Amino acid sequence: MSFRARHLSFSYGLSDATFDLPSSGFITIAGPNGAGKSTLLGILAGLQRPYHGECSYRGIEIRKWRRRDFARQVAFLPQSVKLEFPFTAEQVVFMGRTPYADGWFESQQDREAVARAMTTTDARGFASRDFRSLSGGEKQRVILASALAQEPETLLLDEPTTFLDLKHQLAMYKLLSSLAKRLLVVAVTHDLNLALRFSDHVIVMENGKIAAQGPPQEALAPSLIDRVFEVHTELRDGWLIYDA
Repeated sequence: MSFRARHLSFSYGLSDATFDLPSSGFITIAGPNGAGKSTLLGILAGLQRPYHGECSYRGIEIRKWRRRDFARQVAFLPQSVKLEFPFTAEQVVFMGRTPYADGWFESQQDREAVARAMTTTDARGFASRDFRSLSGGEKQRVILASALAQEPETLLLDEPTTFLDLKHQLAMYKLLSSLAKRLLVVAVTHDLNLALRFSDHVIVMENGKIAAQGPPQEALAPSLIDRVFEVHTELRDGWLIYDA
């Protein structure tokens, strides 16, 4: 077991959440705008404090983890990253090695981890380009590579396909699904069909509370989507069809 939450609440956006997450697998957090998805992910990432109730990672309360040790275990991918300085894409990926840094220079282990991460995310083709010049989708792949360069056991992602076209959305979810065979991957998403197709487990948020959680076809039942998202849906051949 990785994360364990009991009656977890925050001053805004989250109330009385209880769940357990495994040590590997692909978990998606879905819900309408303002439902509490990002607040929950921020607590799991150690970024939202103080929270109320219990939230532990590998048996240790999140607030008690040393930040450097936690960063070696858990990587967080925000929805977007803005850099003002002329870093190359590869330099941005090297930033993911910060929790392991012992000096000014990269080690061979750092270089190997960065090369693996950029290969995994298909980002080596623009390694030498200024990060600021990249498209939104390219930036997203670089930031994912930076997170993977941390060599984490858990990967937390806030809307990882926001800037991607349909082709690269599918590619990203296939990649995350593959990574989830050996890591815990937790992603906030608005795309219910991607969650339905690729997730092992779905948490649906509504007004700061967990409205449902479980296997995708149970948690994303049309009757629940009708209520939470106020959109009529039908499940056909494994896909959700929305009533215009």
